[in-house]
Amino acid sequence: MIDVGGGFRAIFGAGVMDRCQEEGITFDHCYGVSAGSANMVSFLAGQHGRNHKFYTEYAFRKEYASFDSYVKHHNFANLDYVYGTLSNHDGEYPVDYEAFAANPTGFTVIACNALDGSAKYFDKSDVHYDDFNIMKASSAVPVACEPYVIDGVPYFDGGIVDPVPVQKAIDDGYDRIVLVLTRPKDVLREQKRDIAPARILRHSYPAAAERLLNRYATYNDEVALAKEDERDGRVLILAPDDLCGLSTLSKSFEGLELMYRKGYAAAGAIANYLAN
Repeated sequence: MIDVGGGFRAIFGAGVMDRCQEEGITFDHCYGVSAGSANMVSFLAGQHGRNHKFYTEYAFRKEYASFDSYVKHHNFANLDYVYGTLSNHDGEYPVDYEAFAANPTGFTVIACNALDGSAKYFDKSDVHYDDFNIMKASSAVPVACEPYVIDGVPYFDGGIVDPVPVQKAIDDGYDRIVLVLTRPKDVLREQKRDIAPARILRHSYPAAAERLLNRYATYNDEVALAKEDERDGRVLILAPDDLCGLSTLSKSFEGLELMYRKGYAAAGAIANYLAN
């Protein structure tokens, strides 16, 4: 399964995974991009409903994501709060790390190396007790967040380098792939929203800025590939039919609930797809 994330729209994937848990559906490998990687940690830990609570309750706190957070921490989304304060063993809703580590499902998290613009594929061995740094790296939206540094290397959101990693999953040997998108699958990304932040980013991280500037083409090409594979039966695409008023960094409670329900309903197709 692949979850492409998408900020607050990624609650669609939370609905998908809660239904998978209810129906006992498991996967050989999970690939997470940005917020999709966080969804998958809860899924692999068997914590039904945890993601829903984060999106519909914690996300409305100013500590979670706000202009105040940007002023204080230079991050609109306070990644240390989300993946540390709330998620560590002594947090408000800790990850069941023992269950996560014991789950045999493989796990890959995609981030963008801010220095050279290359894709970094972290794996399960990079997640440790009270150490969810690879999710922070994968979720660091350029300009809205500072890059997250791991082992001396700064990383940005994986969505600017490999936003829909279907080819990665195929290259890894998988031929039955459930792809969770958080935009309608026939809606193309446009470049215009990335031009201004790419200009800002170019001064400090030119390679990452180039990735951001061309994200629209990368995303559109990778979705087109996924559609071809869907026709061949290698991919099942789950996607909402509208955005419910949500974007990467903006939300409403009603929109979040609606998007969650759309994901939950869409997941009804998974069992039959995997059985055939």
